[in-house]
Amino acid sequence: MTPFTRHLLTAAALLSIPTALSAHRMWLLPSGTVFSGTESWVTVDAAISNDLFFFDHQPGRLENMKVWQPDGTPGELKNPSTGRYRSVFDVQLDKPGTWKIGLEMSGVMGSFKVDGVEKRVGGRGGPPPGAYAGGPAGGRPAPGQGGAMRQPPLSVADIPANATDVKLTETSSRNEIFVTAGEPTTIVFKPTGKGLEFAPITHPDELVAGEAARFRFLVDGKPAAGIKVSVIPGGKRYRDAEGGMELTTGADGVLTVTWPTAGMYWLNANLTDGKTSVPRATERRMAYSTTLEVLTP
Repeated sequence: MTPFTRHLLTAAALLSIPTALSAHRMWLLPSGTVFSGTESWVTVDAAISNDLFFFDHQPGRLENMKVWQPDGTPGELKNPSTGRYRSVFDVQLDKPGTWKIGLEMSGVMGSFKVDGVEKRVGGRGGPPPGAYAGGPAGGRPAPGQGGAMRQPPLSVADIPANATDVKLTETSSRNEIFVTAGEPTTIVFKPTGKGLEFAPITHPDELVAGEAARFRFLVDGKPAAGIKVSVIPGGKRYRDAEGGMELTTGADGVLTVTWPTAGMYWLNANLTDGKTSVPRATERRMAYSTTLEVLTP
């Protein structure tokens, strides 16, 4: 397993944990979502934090970040940089329509035993070889943390034939944002038919405070009925209550959200089933996240 793959497993595992069970959330924050003309740029922050849209834990990694142009073809990240608490990059919006920016990740997590000793598979074994436990991404120990090394996680291929108590979970996660230059378009919302996907009815760049928006969720291309969705406004650092909404999709997979105020919101959906594609895995956990901008009327 390469260090890059190990990082994807870690990130996918983080995104697959329900919001209520994890204080750390991975998010993307654009400098804006609606732009005029084709001479604009959007700057995007990527981070994992306790409070939404506040840099207090660790940066989001950019190795697997992608851009989709309005016609669905690949775009380009420009000026990427990763610091101690956040990553940042630019996208030049040189074509009219709606752009998609984000991550698609998958992996396997779990455990097994050999001679009674439990071993972990996936993202719980620590950072890649050469990285120090608790240190920054560059591989050197942080001040005062010494040089203790942690072992890299194991992969499914590392499970020996004599392993017992094999418990594997397949993970699949998407974390996306949408920005529009000029008139909004919909090509970037075309579903792939794999995993948990976002198929909005209301365009995500046309959200207004006090008005209802409708978003459809799909699992393997079919309506995802009865899934739990968290909708949380940013700025928790400056208020006592989180102020989030816990909603559920209908039988048609549609979620209806009425926005109480303008601002940036983090939306997160999670789904678990048994339709795995990985040998020996018995559970599949899927997650979808996006950051939405709600404007004043």
